[in-house]
Amino acid sequence: MTKAAPAEAAIVMTTAGSEADAESLASAMVESRLAACVQVMPIRSFYVWRGKPQRDAEWLLLIKTRGEHYVALETFIRAHHGYETPEIVMVPVSAGSPDYLAWLTAGTELAGRP
Repeated sequence: MTKAAPAEAAIVMTTAGSEADAESLASAMVESRLAACVQVMPIRSFYVWRGKPQRDAEWLLLIKTRGEHYVALETFIRAHHGYETPEIVMVPVSAGSPDYLAWLTAGTELAGRP
């Protein structure tokens, strides 16, 4: 049965320019417990950068985390990301399965903190 998510459940999105960079970021976020899970998938992005249209292959990272970890996660991404202006966007999770949300919460317990 689906229920409303705890306020702290969130998905943060960022992109990377290569699979290796995406995997490195994903592994480090999970190992540090800033994320319970990171899904990595290839995408094609269309955007304007410095006044010029761009079309690039990128890797999208969907980072399953707690909203309370956003500041630490953003700081981590900025410190380890190769882009000058990385995408870092948080989307709150409004509902989900209770067992998955409990797993997400347990998977993002930082050392010394619940």
